Amino acid sequence: QVQLVESGGGLVQAGDSLTLSCATSGFTFSNYAMGWFRQAPGKEREFVAGISWSGSDTYYADVVKGRTTIYRDNAGNSVYLQLNSLIPADTAVYYCVADEYTVPTRNGLQFDYWGQGTQVTVSS
Repeated sequence: QVQLVESGGGLVQAGDSLTLSCATSGFTFSNYAMGWFRQAPGKEREFVAGISWSGSDTYYADVVKGRTTIYRDNAGNSVYLQLNSLIPADTAVYYCVADEYTVPTRNGLQFDYWGQGTQVTVSS
């Protein structure tokens, strides 16, 4: 059974940092590209970051570029999203995604698996 379980969300102040984790099981993690999406209240789900199978290539949405890092641990079957200098506009449910053939790089792509999400709330 495939599982993607996000954790690490919570309520933080503007300017704080947060690291989200996505623990996976049920598939060969190193064979899957990974990524993060988010959905704010009343808005469509949007791409945040993506990482290739080995971790050598990373991709970021313009709105988070420069203050976000995605990385993965293939031995631990997990992917992480470090968010720095958080702003209220970062408030959203953050979802982990996995795909065997497609690296998440933008909105509008289809992926094999999605997690259930973790809430991040940034207060001003």
